[in-house]
Amino acid sequence: MSPELGLVCITVSKDVRYRTVTRKRLLEQSDAGQRKLLEDIYRDNIQTLDGALQYCQREGIRLYRMPSSIFPFFDEDVGREVMQPLAPALARTGARATAQGLRLVMHPDQFVVLSSDSPDVVANSVKILQMHADIMELLQQPRSPWALLEIHGGKSGRSDELVARIADLPDPIRLRLCLENDEYAYGAAQIHAICMRSGVPMIFDAHHHVVHAKLASYDDPSVAEMLARARETWTVPEHQLVHISNGREHFNDRQHADLITTMPASYAAAPWIEIEAKLKEDAIAGLRDWKAVQAGHAAVVGC
Repeated sequence: MSPELGLVCITVSKDVRYRTVTRKRLLEQSDAGQRKLLEDIYRDNIQTLDGALQYCQREGIRLYRMPSSIFPFFDEDVGREVMQPLAPALARTGARATAQGLRLVMHPDQFVVLSSDSPDVVANSVKILQMHADIMELLQQPRSPWALLEIHGGKSGRSDELVARIADLPDPIRLRLCLENDEYAYGAAQIHAICMRSGVPMIFDAHHHVVHAKLASYDDPSVAEMLARARETWTVPEHQLVHISNGREHFNDRQHADLITTMPASYAAAPWIEIEAKLKEDAIAGLRDWKAVQAGHAAVVGC
């Protein structure tokens, strides 16, 4: 089987676009005004999420990364109050995703640093993760890496602290948590070791890997090696998720390019691939031929 390609958050077209609000604008409102503003945004964004499910079904996309900010201020009392009457609608949306076999995942923002040496930062990180886990619970998604919450290792040189803090997380977070390698603090081998110790799956990002290791090609043997080692961390190997992006100006540029023009050959063995490219669905469409070639190779091998 060829890999399933995943859409990240929005489309370049206007098919999938979400509303948000700044803290400044929200705080300019009265208490009643804040609730009304958030209720309008939450209702609109639930409808947009429904539309995203329909878009994915129409385009044959089976993995969708929901925006981290889909429900702004849901981690605060006012957001939780607003969400209560909307919970049944969100449950219906989750049921539709499950019925169509669409995998929903989330990537909390850069403020999540479980390995921080600041207790306040760690507490805020857990609060943010809890908000994401609560969204998954409202969507009635499983407490497993199928409905994963992915984060980076955070502050470098603190793997012991990271492992200890993962162990203390409540089940709705910990059972969905995955760790991804990055360009600077935690390379692929380092994050793999942490995943093995903490019992959470590893998301291998080939582009982060080549930037971190200063490699000249996705065909470097370490790419295929780390892909295979990352699969060891998945209790269900068929659910392994990886990321791909290309450098914008040059191969080792950490900034993402508009499209994916270079893929690791080893990614033909990856079951699920999130496409982290600026032109979103256009990048996925451009990879359809790559998928067809991989499927053709698999058929030949199968014969």
